[in-house]
Amino acid sequence: MFDPKRLHDHVHQNWNDAIIPSLVDYIRIPNKSPAYDPDWAKHGYMEDAVRLMEAWARKRLDALPGATLEVVRLEGRTPVILIEVPGSSDDTVLLYGHLDKQPEMTGWWDGFGPWTPVIKDGKLYGRGGADDGYAMYGSLAALLALKDQKVPHARCVILIEACEESGSYDLPFYIDHLAHRIGKPSLVICLDSGCGNYDQLWLTTSLRGNGVGTLTVRVLTEGVHSGDASGIVPSSFRIACQLLSRIEDEATGRILPDELYVQVPPQRIAQAQAAAKVLGPEVYSKMPFAGGTLPMADDLTELVLNRTWRPQLAIIGADGLTPSANAGNVLLPSTTLKLSFRWPPTLDADRAIALVERILTKDPPYGAEVAVSFDRGGTGWNAPPLAPWLEASVARASEQAFGKPVVYMGEGGTIPFMGMLGEKFPQTQFVITGVLGPHSNAHGPNEFLHIKTGERVTSAVATILTDHFNRPKGGQA
Repeated sequence: MFDPKRLHDHVHQNWNDAIIPSLVDYIRIPNKSPAYDPDWAKHGYMEDAVRLMEAWARKRLDALPGATLEVVRLEGRTPVILIEVPGSSDDTVLLYGHLDKQPEMTGWWDGFGPWTPVIKDGKLYGRGGADDGYAMYGSLAALLALKDQKVPHARCVILIEACEESGSYDLPFYIDHLAHRIGKPSLVICLDSGCGNYDQLWLTTSLRGNGVGTLTVRVLTEGVHSGDASGIVPSSFRIACQLLSRIEDEATGRILPDELYVQVPPQRIAQAQAAAKVLGPEVYSKMPFAGGTLPMADDLTELVLNRTWRPQLAIIGADGLTPSANAGNVLLPSTTLKLSFRWPPTLDADRAIALVERILTKDPPYGAEVAVSFDRGGTGWNAPPLAPWLEASVARASEQAFGKPVVYMGEGGTIPFMGMLGEKFPQTQFVITGVLGPHSNAHGPNEFLHIKTGERVTSAVATILTDHFNRPKGGQA
């Protein structure tokens, strides 16, 4: 057993002296995920991020006897960093994170920017610090803190990928390639998720699936003067809206096809109610609403379930529309809308995508030319029941690191790796947590890492690793 105060002090010093300076350098690197930078290999930013993390980690492996680090590269694929740390048992814990980033996004405050690290009010601003650059640092810092007190732990494998923001399409190849080195983990710790507040440990119980694609409606081969064409030629934009009305009720935002829903497990409903009670109005007030905009429901539990277990649609981009400053009186030939669907955690993504494609392309209004194409999609994930030892451990970890009880809640985003591992290792236990709390704005402008929460999550990971080693053997992992 370790001294919690000494653990906290060790973690705090490591974050202050070593982790934050390296994360500042990491934020400066525009290593966008391949989906947003197809020439990532040529540009070299991904390599810069890998070298930065590799150099930082290698300097600390001497304190962990027998530890090794390798940058693994498969031809034509983004690299992964694999760190193996021997333990006091051959049992394996897999710790996961990623180093690729979302694109810049507009709307950053003056003096702030995606590649401009700024520390203010205990927050490190910039793209990727919280999503998910800190994961490798936090994982190693937890192990170094245990080593400082000679506390035993299982063998640990840290896997940092570089394709997560693109759907982790490279990762299955690495999982197969490295299967003999990863082994069969009895515990997976993922630091790529969110937290409802910065006051306690939040355990992610489910992740929604997703589907990203385009809807294109074409009515003309070229633009025509609107005075000549309007009233004769139907608007491609209006037809696109009509088609989307087959999927979504435009008055309420509710997704219409029953096949896109699943039955929410009673335990998840109860956890949503508990999370809503803890958060109160922060369930929705954390969003930067403009003017008098209101949330989509009054009931807080319903909002939590909408975000975690119900299908939703967001329009995230458009082509074919002329910028308003340069828009002439022309009826446009086509409209393309970028669609981002979120599926319930247990809904099969391939079936969902096929259904949406059929609905949107069947009998288009006016016989317009309609094309639907999905370039990304993945099924979500629902966590297996926690073993008694792990349920007790996360409760203790939250109390020791934060001074408050742990809270369980699903997340609205997707971490493809969790679904992969859930299928590959059905008996594995999962701890999915993170630092993306209120206003941290992952993927958007002014993204930040809440530094104190990063430290506390690191301390919580150390506690869980200790309890994992000391758990009753012979029963459920």
